[in-house]
Amino acid sequence: METSTTNQPNKAAAFGFGALIGALGGLIGLGGAEFRLPILIGWFNFAPLAAIILNKAMSLVVVASALPSRAATIPLSAIADNWLVVVNLLAGSLIGAWFGAGWAIQLKSQTLYRIIAGLLVLIALILLLGHNVTGGAALLHGPLQVVAGIVAGFFIGVVAALMGVAGGELLIPTLVLLFGADIKLAGSLSLAVSLPTMLVGFARYSQDRSFSILGANLGFVAFMALGSIAGSFIGGRLLGLIPSHVLLPLLAVILLLSAVKVWKHR
Repeated sequence: METSTTNQPNKAAAFGFGALIGALGGLIGLGGAEFRLPILIGWFNFAPLAAIILNKAMSLVVVASALPSRAATIPLSAIADNWLVVVNLLAGSLIGAWFGAGWAIQLKSQTLYRIIAGLLVLIALILLLGHNVTGGAALLHGPLQVVAGIVAGFFIGVVAALMGVAGGELLIPTLVLLFGADIKLAGSLSLAVSLPTMLVGFARYSQDRSFSILGANLGFVAFMALGSIAGSFIGGRLLGLIPSHVLLPLLAVILLLSAVKVWKHR
């Protein structure tokens, strides 16, 4: 599969887009990787597999940087107390990430464009319908909950691998609805699931020759990742400034327009 890109992508533009994407994600408590992927494809003209791998690398950096900051609000002991939930989801997500990355490597570029576009639509819908879920009673209990957690984890792992995202937009509603987690705790638990899941997908991509795109664009990745971290910090501080009933539909429209552009991409 072709993974070529334009020569010497602009690092200043990478930082600027990274900051904008990070701010958008920070405004809703996510990393913003779902907004970054269409930018990598549509603006910087990376082939889909190359864009996924670069997005995955940046997502790893952003998630790793988010862990210490969240620990100040949600102590690591709270995550440790819910280790069974994390393990339940990881039982599916690690396998899903491995298979998802393997499928992405084998797919033709045009097919991958269509899949990415479809997933962007899915995330837009989840953003509208599932972002404001609140904690309460768990949806399922006992063996049924375990099975549902593994299945949900597998699906989330596949999506995370195919898009190079952390999967928080899927993990948080799952943790809140399926396991009855508090929304703030769910944010930290999602990071505990995301990081190993992304590492598995990253390891699978590293076995393919297309992974060389990362070495050829390390400077670009560093600038965009730094911009994303800075933007996430700013977006987090502006949280609540824009009402959710205005912000969420706006971001969903951005994802839908991105999906159309990716779908038509050649």
